[in-house]
Amino acid sequence: MRISHNTSEGELYVHEVPQFGLGVFLMSEGGECKNSVLTALECGYTHIDTARAYNNEQEVGQALKEAGVDRESVFITTKLRRTHATGYVDTIEHCKKSLELLDTDYIDLYLVHAPPENPEHRIPVWKGMEYCLEQGWVKSIGVSNYGIAHLEAMKEYATYLPSVNQVEFNPWLQRPNLMAATADVGAKVMAYSPLARGHKVDDPELAAIAERIGCTPAQVAIKFCYDSGCITIPKSSNPDRIRENLASLDVDISGEMDAIKAMECGYISGWDPTTED
Repeated sequence: MRISHNTSEGELYVHEVPQFGLGVFLMSEGGECKNSVLTALECGYTHIDTARAYNNEQEVGQALKEAGVDRESVFITTKLRRTHATGYVDTIEHCKKSLELLDTDYIDLYLVHAPPENPEHRIPVWKGMEYCLEQGWVKSIGVSNYGIAHLEAMKEYATYLPSVNQVEFNPWLQRPNLMAATADVGAKVMAYSPLARGHKVDDPELAAIAERIGCTPAQVAIKFCYDSGCITIPKSSNPDRIRENLASLDVDISGEMDAIKAMECGYISGWDPTTED
């Protein structure tokens, strides 16, 4: 999938991002993240989504080294921790720290994990992100958990508008207005929690759709995110589930899209900074 930054001079910093990847949220036990990434790479994954807040960037880097893969063959997304998003200099220093922990010369996609809690910090933080982009330490920059108002505000201060907005998205939370606002700034949506953090894994309608298609309920939800045009990053540390999730890409849900879309209920499974001031 193509991502880029809208600017007054047109699109800049154009790159390709694998539309499917492995999320490593809540993998904080020693070796859990590294082993999951190794399994994913062995299966054919080429995109890993981590974050400073996950405390496992170092294990992602270790897995890449242990797997012996070319750095250019794997797309790494990581994020500036919200509590670190306090100013221009802090943003730059924490980017450097992520590079050190990942043991890499560059980050493919660097996101602000959530809108800085102090609105006065949002402009200098983004300017710091832009500096990291211009230095070549990161190939693309974006945001996560940004709502419509946050994206609109960026039009006034961003030299480079974000290439990605990572938010919760799934059959129960389809966010058409936020999807449109993200597209309006030229960004792609990256979908996390395709199963609403497991809260909806036993949804009877999802199960019925899966039975009709001949796949698992999780595969239906994951493929819905993917077919909706989202970069999709399901999290799992279970080797069988990691393989099953990748096999979602072979599932044809085209005949069930209306039924899946009808599951929309505005269900938010975790935190939702998109609605904050």
